[in-house]
Amino acid sequence: MLVKEELINKIKDYFELNVYETKVWLALLGKGVASAGEVADISGVPRSRTYDVLESLEKKGFAIVKLGKPVKYLGVKPKMILERLKTNVKRNAEERIETLSNIKNTNEFTQLEELYIGGVDPVKRGEISAALRGRSNISNHLSEVLENAKENVIICTNAEEMKFKIKLFKQTFDRLMKAGIKIQLALFGDETLINKLSEILKIKIKKVDIQVKFFIVDKKEILFYLSQKSSREDNAIWLNSEFFSEAFAALFEKAMKGGKK
Repeated sequence: MLVKEELINKIKDYFELNVYETKVWLALLGKGVASAGEVADISGVPRSRTYDVLESLEKKGFAIVKLGKPVKYLGVKPKMILERLKTNVKRNAEERIETLSNIKNTNEFTQLEELYIGGVDPVKRGEISAALRGRSNISNHLSEVLENAKENVIICTNAEEMKFKIKLFKQTFDRLMKAGIKIQLALFGDETLINKLSEILKIKIKKVDIQVKFFIVDKKEILFYLSQKSSREDNAIWLNSEFFSEAFAALFEKAMKGGKK
């Protein structure tokens, strides 16, 4: 059975198998029921390795042993494999989340917090600025910055991007408004979409024509995106500068007054 190398590589990556396991599983799926010798002939895997590979696939749930002699194997239906893997990933993720959640109640985590807050050279947020790279890192840092908001938040970003993250933004805005924190929001992009987002978020949104993304918190901290939408990787700068944040906020508010409704 001739199988394209491209298919083998993709199946290997999709299901986290090695090359031999992938070739043997594909051989079983194509044959239906096969002995180790037949699998070796079909897959091209050396006969001396076929037995070990079949045993590995059986343990992983990709193959089962047919009762009777000689011993033969059956390939497990791909759909069943996929559903089982999805279930395993979900269960493992839930267990990992529970484990991580419980860490904060440990003595070791308390010591970590004490070390961060009052170490020999404690970190002071007001003295730090940083370059952030990667969408996940930026989002996590942004969440922390917004979490510490006390008075006001100024946001300017892409309407399309906000649409894709609408659930997260709505939760954040609801929490901020409940805490009495003022939100000023400006978006660039399609005006119809902006009006729709305004209704969903229950926030007045100003349409702006300048394509820039930044978040200002309490006019003390600013997170400013450097990369454009077409960039492969997001990049941002986080500054703890009250002078710069106030100046930037003033420019933003001036632009808001002169922009479209």
